Amino acid sequence: MHLHILGICGTFMGSLALLAREMGHQVTGSDLNVYPPMSTQLKEAGIGLIEGYDPSQLDLRPDLVVIGNAMSRGNPCVEAVLDQGLAYCSGPQWLHDHLLADRWVLAVAGTHGKTTTASMLAWILEYAGMKPGYLIGGVPLNFERSARVGETDFFVIEADEYDTAFFDKRSKFLHYAPRTLVMNNLEFDHADIFPDLAAIETQFHHLLRIVPASGQVIYPRASDSLGRVVTRGCWSQSLETGVAGDAWFESDAHDPQSFAIYLSAGEFVNLSWELSGDHNKENALHAVLAARHVGVPLEVSAAALCEFRSVKRRMELRGKFNGVRLYDDFAHHPTAIATTLEGLRKVAPDSRIVAVVEPRSNTMKQGHFSHRLAACASAADMVFWFQPSGQGWSLTEAIGGNQGQRVFEDFEALIAAVVDACEPETELVVMSNGSFGGLHERLIQALEER
Repeated sequence: MHLHILGICGTFMGSLALLAREMGHQVTGSDLNVYPPMSTQLKEAGIGLIEGYDPSQLDLRPDLVVIGNAMSRGNPCVEAVLDQGLAYCSGPQWLHDHLLADRWVLAVAGTHGKTTTASMLAWILEYAGMKPGYLIGGVPLNFERSARVGETDFFVIEADEYDTAFFDKRSKFLHYAPRTLVMNNLEFDHADIFPDLAAIETQFHHLLRIVPASGQVIYPRASDSLGRVVTRGCWSQSLETGVAGDAWFESDAHDPQSFAIYLSAGEFVNLSWELSGDHNKENALHAVLAARHVGVPLEVSAAALCEFRSVKRRMELRGKFNGVRLYDDFAHHPTAIATTLEGLRKVAPDSRIVAVVEPRSNTMKQGHFSHRLAACASAADMVFWFQPSGQGWSLTEAIGGNQGQRVFEDFEALIAAVVDACEPETELVVMSNGSFGGLHERLIQALEER
């Protein structure tokens, strides 16, 4: 089958393309604003990329056009598909029908930590010799790429609540039919498609409705929103994590990168790793419990996590330049910014922390979290915010007079100010869920030249 994918460089659609190619299908696709790491993976897999959406690309006469959720009516290719009566479907629907229908799916949902937790879970199963398939919205460093078919029934997937396609407004995760479901957390996000938190909770409850009675649902008891979701009905075994729950973690008082995982039944295991932050320890707890549901002992999971190398663009160390350590982090929400910087502060208490933030997610660009921005970055010593032109609200007003936080609209001035602020023993964290205009590479160049 020849698949042509519109929006192929998105994290989900790019991973879908890799799976289809591995399954023996011919795959082509198109997108705008192509950038690594997804574009690199696709080219290495021999998948043809077309820049833009000129309808002439459909002259390839694919058997099926797979339409990404970034596509909308008015897109030239979408209009041509409809006018010509070509066969089309959404990416999640194709994935279910051609790969997931007969697999044991372990899905990781939630506002934060999906990519990291799914990567942990896939690595645990791999370490245990279970050779799972997986699809992850990022590039896990323990694997060579973001998706693979696998050799057994087990398939790990990052389960996104974003909508499926312009013709299917259900959340993508409703196509995945999970048997093991992790719900990490739930906050308001995706303001471009959800009017409020209650609307997202409804989609999560639809997800609970399709987990079989023999399945398992894992979630933190401290989350009020997930508590409301479960209260509406849960027909599967559920495990609550956190204090007084079915399982919890406890940090080592002397080493922030060591902790223990405990089960209420009396089992426990100790581990140490390279990651920072309590949010990642909670991610690990959920991954360990999900792996346990398919038979992986706690000790094996702990041993795997001690060798876990995280995910590209999740506090990824890009290098050290004259005593300045530069990290790339995929921050998309005030909670993610706060937990990342607080985690770094715990492992580097004596270092100077400088954060450079682009509020780029659809929800942040609309100004929904403007009142939280200054506080969410308070763990850093210096914060540089970038406000792109045309944004309908003022970052300067949102930040106010907070000491140590500055707003820039000029890209070159931003680079100069950041480099000037970086003295030896500085942890420099660049936070954006996009390419940030190539800022990472520009900073590397400037720091090397200095």
